[in-house]
Amino acid sequence: MLPDADELAEVLLDLAVPHEDINQLVRMGRRVTDDPELLRALEAAVEELVRGMGEVGTAVDLPQLDWASGPLQRCFPVYVFVAALPYTRAYHRARGVPDDVSRRTLADLGRNMAVHRRRHRRAGVQAPWWLTHHFRGELYQLGRLQFERARHGQRTSRVIAAAGLDVAPGTPCLNVHIPDYLGPLSPAACERSLALASEFFARHYPEEKYRAALCHSWLLDAQLKEYLPADSNIVRFQDRFRVAREDREPADKEPVQFVFGDPELPVETLPRRTAVERAVGDHLRAGRHWYIGHGWFPL
Repeated sequence: MLPDADELAEVLLDLAVPHEDINQLVRMGRRVTDDPELLRALEAAVEELVRGMGEVGTAVDLPQLDWASGPLQRCFPVYVFVAALPYTRAYHRARGVPDDVSRRTLADLGRNMAVHRRRHRRAGVQAPWWLTHHFRGELYQLGRLQFERARHGQRTSRVIAAAGLDVAPGTPCLNVHIPDYLGPLSPAACERSLALASEFFARHYPEEKYRAALCHSWLLDAQLKEYLPADSNIVRFQDRFRVAREDREPADKEPVQFVFGDPELPVETLPRRTAVERAVGDHLRAGRHWYIGHGWFPL
């Protein structure tokens, strides 16, 4: 199920796993392959992950490792994704996905581990559930942005259909995601990503007709315009979207997590080094709340 030590190190490099974690992961990999209980857990997790490869919206429940808390428990999902890699790459090849798109998409494993280390100061996988989309052929990195094959829900489809687009609940759409550690969210970078996405999905998923792109993010909270200039990258990103719906439930931890790395940081300690840091922190210190914004634009 897992490559040998030498090959495992190279695979981890290809997946952008932080260099400081590789030696430990190679050592622990031997424990996984030598322990029948761990090997059965690995096989069960891989089977769950690759079942229905390429299907959209399938619930994937990766089994939790019933193991004492420690580095192996935190890093076990790495071995699951490495063991599933041949299935993912075979699916990508069958769809004609270019090698560079495949490589950059699956390198989100390393980005996810970097986020974990920034928050916890140790090796681990921050959100294994999120990476299931990458390894099941649902999500692709195309330039600055990521695009997830998805389907319209009841609320957003009503809004978009009212604007004149031929959509209904269950019809295909693309969810747009903004990965961390990938440079500024400049208008030029976003335009390039959208152009790449238009070509990519028309070529590799011609049977799925995407009428609209959606984004669900704190970056679409219109209150950011109170703090940031009109020509800032975030405001210009917001201006691409029409409002799909408004949340009433505060989501204050979202910007704190993504801007400062840890959602549990006390508000009074948040730094004010950049315009975004000042916006997020000052807003919360004033007793106000942040919300998830929901936007869309036609494709």
